[in-house]
Amino acid sequence: MSHKPGFLKRLITAAVLMIFITAAAVFMKTASATYLVLYNADTGERYITEKAEEGMMFSVEFIHSVNKTPVKDTFIIESGEIRAYSTTYRSFGAGVQTALEGNQKMTYDEQGNMIITGYDITYDPLRYCVGTVSDHILTLGGEEISLRNMCGRSERVVFETVTGFEILTKGM
Repeated sequence: MSHKPGFLKRLITAAVLMIFITAAAVFMKTASATYLVLYNADTGERYITEKAEEGMMFSVEFIHSVNKTPVKDTFIIESGEIRAYSTTYRSFGAGVQTALEGNQKMTYDEQGNMIITGYDITYDPLRYCVGTVSDHILTLGGEEISLRNMCGRSERVVFETVTGFEILTKGM
């Protein structure tokens, strides 16, 4: 079999170019994707990096330090941002919302807990201090995660949405 001069060189060049184009496409897709990142506010240690699809929800549940009843804050990813979706709590008292604002609505679940929806709040970033007396439980993708076990008591943690490019360039 006879090939024209330079055929092998062109074939190798084409193969390298295809590999480069494929790698660039994968990089661009990853770099432009949005991720939900949980990290330590003081040290920057990253605990969780999860692809944040539009409409993805997560919640943090804890015992209110003053009210002493469970509170569950639920958040949704919208347009690459963390937005308040709902708050569920058992009773009124110091430190919990006692009046509806704007377009907020209150309903009750099967256990009689109050659920407030209709928030117009965006977090950039969302911050928590992990409980010393009671735990903060993160529910993400159907999995319950103890923030106390993962991050430690009294640790200040941050939830933030970032792009893949920011993860690659800032080490987020």
